[in-house]
Amino acid sequence: MNYIGSKFSILSYIDEVVEGVVKEKKDITFCDIFAGTGVVSKYFKEKGYNIISNDIEYFSYATLKGLIENSDELKFEKLQKKHIDPFICLNGLNGKKGFIYKNYSLGGTKKNEYQRQYFSDDNAKKIDACRIKIEKWKKKKLINEGEYYYLIACLIEAADKVANTASVYEAFLKEMKKSAYKPMIVNPLELIFKNKKYEIYNENSKDLIRKISGDILYLDPPYNNRKYDTNYHILETIALYDNPKIKGKTGTRVENTKKSNYCIKDKAAIELEDLIKNADFKYILLSYNDEGIIPIEKIEEMMKKYGNYKRYEKKHKRFKSDNERTYKKDYTIEYIHCLEKNK
Repeated sequence: MNYIGSKFSILSYIDEVVEGVVKEKKDITFCDIFAGTGVVSKYFKEKGYNIISNDIEYFSYATLKGLIENSDELKFEKLQKKHIDPFICLNGLNGKKGFIYKNYSLGGTKKNEYQRQYFSDDNAKKIDACRIKIEKWKKKKLINEGEYYYLIACLIEAADKVANTASVYEAFLKEMKKSAYKPMIVNPLELIFKNKKYEIYNENSKDLIRKISGDILYLDPPYNNRKYDTNYHILETIALYDNPKIKGKTGTRVENTKKSNYCIKDKAAIELEDLIKNADFKYILLSYNDEGIIPIEKIEEMMKKYGNYKRYEKKHKRFKSDNERTYKKDYTIEYIHCLEKNK
């Protein structure tokens, strides 16, 4: 899925830096503490690392639980005993007029104060039907925890593919794009099978860092004032399916308790140093681009206080969430700040 700041396109670059910095080569624990959709966690899981993966957004947590924590084949034994294939079943469901349809489709909101078209009517109803069915299977104990989160991860991916947005959910498009008319199909996502340890968390990084330890701490915090809870609010609601109170033209969730200090200029550097200071990890790698809130000189000064510092840089194609917006340049410089921390 499209995700702000995704490191998918520079995974090999991150890997090169890790290989060049980290001396240990066996039984490494890699922590991805701002994991997002988990592309970095997945990459290093495939390389055979133990993984600690965390994100404060629940939809990210559900994805991580489904795709990173699961390391054995999912057999769906209880459903299979009833001759139910979960994907054939989900894709064969009739749509239901649930929360997503009533609040994020044109048909469901036509009589409301705000008319929204994040999804076609049919796809919105299909999302509701699938999410209700997955929850029903869980309550009846027909699927275990791993299967539950895996199906949610697959549904989130499927819904995102047919969303009528310019990559993020801060706003919907005025006209329905072609891909939004395509029927939503829930497909199984790839799982990586490795015999390693995987820990998944849904916590504030400041709290979590005081509870965990390992070899490599990879940091990919927000760079600017973009709010992830606003940009992905509908995916959060699909994952939670908690019938939240919503507001305004875009139907964002009323609750707003996840404002990150990394998005606030006066607080970002303080937050980062607290994380570095309290990290029980030998190596700390920070991804941060040249347009970030914290100046490069500040990061270098900060890291040098705690050990040996190096910096790598690479041009990176800019993420554009809005094709109508004018950008000063088509690329950013992606820095990876590396610290080998003193004991």
